[in-house]
Amino acid sequence: MTDQTAYLNLVLEKLNERIVKLNLSLQEGAKEVEDMHEYYWENYTEMDQYGYEDYDNQQALLNQLNTNQQQMHLKHRFQKMLDSPFFGRVDFCYDGEDEAESFYIGIGNFAERTGQTPLVYDWRAPVSGLFYDFDRGEAWYEAPGGRMDGEIVSKWQYKIKNGKMVYAFESDVKIDDDILKAELGANGDVQLKNIVRTIQKEQNAIIRNTSDRILVIQGAAGSGKTSVALHRIAYLLYHDRKNLKSSNILILSPNGVFSDYISHILPELGEENIQEMSFDLFAYRELKDVAPDCEDRYDMIERNLVHPKERGRYWEKQSPDFLNQMEGYLMELEDSLMDIRDFTYRNYEIKASRILTLFYTRFLEIPLLSRMDAVREYVVDDYETLAGRDLNEEEQQYFYDQFMAMYETRDIYVLYSRFLESIGMRPLPRVWYEKRMLRYEDVYPVLYLKYRLVQPAKRAGVKHLVIDEMQDYTPMQYQILAMLFPCKMTILGDKAQTMDEKQQDVLKFLPGILGKKLRKIVMNKSYRNTVEIAKYAAELAGITDLELFERHGKPVVEEVFWKPEKAVEKIAEHLRVQPDGYETAAVLTMTDQEAWELAKALKERLGEDSVTYMNKDSSRFKKGITVTTFYLAKGLEFDQVFTVWGRQPEDALIRQAKYICATRALHELYMYQIASGEKQV
Repeated sequence: MTDQTAYLNLVLEKLNERIVKLNLSLQEGAKEVEDMHEYYWENYTEMDQYGYEDYDNQQALLNQLNTNQQQMHLKHRFQKMLDSPFFGRVDFCYDGEDEAESFYIGIGNFAERTGQTPLVYDWRAPVSGLFYDFDRGEAWYEAPGGRMDGEIVSKWQYKIKNGKMVYAFESDVKIDDDILKAELGANGDVQLKNIVRTIQKEQNAIIRNTSDRILVIQGAAGSGKTSVALHRIAYLLYHDRKNLKSSNILILSPNGVFSDYISHILPELGEENIQEMSFDLFAYRELKDVAPDCEDRYDMIERNLVHPKERGRYWEKQSPDFLNQMEGYLMELEDSLMDIRDFTYRNYEIKASRILTLFYTRFLEIPLLSRMDAVREYVVDDYETLAGRDLNEEEQQYFYDQFMAMYETRDIYVLYSRFLESIGMRPLPRVWYEKRMLRYEDVYPVLYLKYRLVQPAKRAGVKHLVIDEMQDYTPMQYQILAMLFPCKMTILGDKAQTMDEKQQDVLKFLPGILGKKLRKIVMNKSYRNTVEIAKYAAELAGITDLELFERHGKPVVEEVFWKPEKAVEKIAEHLRVQPDGYETAAVLTMTDQEAWELAKALKERLGEDSVTYMNKDSSRFKKGITVTTFYLAKGLEFDQVFTVWGRQPEDALIRQAKYICATRALHELYMYQIASGEKQV
């Protein structure tokens, strides 16, 4: 322990020295920028007429600003490392060598000076794979120069907090079960934990995968799939800095609270944060020109819970049959939508037959509602060439209006409504634009129709797309994503957590949309819940192939109450949150109205500031007691979970909801049912 502590103190000393030097360098850099600005404003009137000196000054300023930014980034990383500079060590003896070399592993590289041998290696460095993938004995890793073979002589694991050694011990096993149990048994936080200290071998293989363009991870609840996906992104950013930046990555996440829950992971791992948004929000923005308002998914779930007969409508409008019918309708529109006629302007004339040839032959590959604009541009160029002049703004508008009038309508809302009517479904309400509101089951069919009729803008800036909760996306939504993002993807989810009556296995249809070369990985081992909770949840969902990490806890409690007030009493009795107990607890309901009522009752009993009511508009996940619905809790985890249901009849959707609730619990799970009818004597 003395040697380990001595090395820790050495690293901390060198870290502090580097931070002091960086502070001085940043001060000098700031002064350099200030001097450059001052020089420019004093001399810009006397700079050469060709602008060479001005250009050189601007480049020098940009270079200095970039240097300052890089140094600030380094400083922040080193400051984070002061708390815990490293968490592991591998003593590796290369083939042909007599003595082993020690590699300390932490969240980032650290050397006394740039270019020197690191005192600590980044967890993503090639040599760090030894720590995650091998026990003592023969081992190897892929270095930039090729495969390096040798033998692991010993492996150490550490816990360092606030710069102090908590423990250090030699371990034969990759990640010692006791350490993993301690990490998993700790209280839940308001943010997802990074897992660099406890990455398992099968998780490490996913994280370090750089060869597969599309990686699909089917993971059981609590298998660490979201953490693994985020760590994979951090790894890809580390290994491909020339071509991939944080701004090139987009995460499609379920809601604002979940985005907040995972937002710290990449900065903790030494990377900048990345773009996150929900696909629904993206769709609503894209449809603003079609309808000013759209129902969201959560409103539809609430509606389905209250009116079970409406549940099939959503999947009917997302089905392959519906999509095929829409494609047939699009074929019919090629002729029925058009009224192509002669065009004349002053002495210029182009016959309808020529416009037909352009429309149906030359520009056939362009979507229907964008095609006539291509014809118009062709005609404008032809006219300007013959006239020997450019059209003015008023003339350009005239040409545009005349060619757009060759469409019978360009209103996608109207076209979609006609399509519904043509296949025997109820059309959309015939109202002015300001009164339009798309129900959720129509949102993506309308967006699909729009992108088939109007050229969608390619998101070229996105080079890697991360799709979380993949089981909640329909084939139609994946078709749209394939149109928009022809890039690498990491797709993850759990088919058992579908927010619908039936479980959906996207792995059955994804190859047909994204290509057969996608790589599928299944993660069946659950780490989140205790054995008691995990077995209970698996039984709810009919899961039989779940592997459990052996961490035991309190048995699941099931109780039936005849009045909601009794459930509130029991919740208050069993709550064990701060300051003496757990960090987080959740009371989960089926509907938002139930959540609001329970939150109100608990606030009256425990105090206004003790309880957080979370709805679809919330954007932060807070410590303490959270009351919300099952669908908003998906993806989050809590130390204690109290599930309250009973006003809805027990059916497949309620069972799915109960499964989602059960898998949110880290340590304690209480399942409370409010019975209907009169209490039996």
